Amino acid sequence: MGSDIHDSEAGGGPSAPPDEHRSTTTLRVNGKPHTLVVDHRRALLDVLREDLDLTGAKKGCDHGQCGACTVLLDGRRVNSCLQLAVALDGSEVTTIEGLAGDGEELHPLQRAFLDRDAFQCGYCTPGQICSALGALDEAAAGHPSHVTAPAAPSGRPVPLDADEIRERLSGNLCRCGAYPRIVEAVEDVVR
Repeated sequence: MGSDIHDSEAGGGPSAPPDEHRSTTTLRVNGKPHTLVVDHRRALLDVLREDLDLTGAKKGCDHGQCGACTVLLDGRRVNSCLQLAVALDGSEVTTIEGLAGDGEELHPLQRAFLDRDAFQCGYCTPGQICSALGALDEAAAGHPSHVTAPAAPSGRPVPLDADEIRERLSGNLCRCGAYPRIVEAVEDVVR
């Protein structure tokens, strides 16, 4: 795949949309450039899963309510089902597949989720891990959450206790109810 051009049609239809409804978009996904011709209506999630064969991010609700499709976009966590791929030209996308890099060593969050058995069915796990990584970066940059103490100095790293972690990951749902283990896994990485 690399920097090859892929024709990214709206899935399911027998014919491609007219050229005026498609544009060339270059995304850097997990460190590798991909130039695609994308239908203007296609979500980043669909391009990742269907065109780039990166199936870690899951389609749960397809409305930005469950967090199963969470990836990092230019370092910030986003629901990829809500991002139009055509609007992301030049963006850096990191999926669960890209967290460990090219090596075989797992990212510390991936390792902590395994060590803590922080999943059951595993469907939400890629989104949970990407969201947790984004949350750790936000807290390190001093971005407060709803539960951050009002007297916390602005711009300083926010200490992450269980309440902070739960609040920051509240946009990611787990139908199995593995929340206590998820919080413990993130706490392990914070330590």
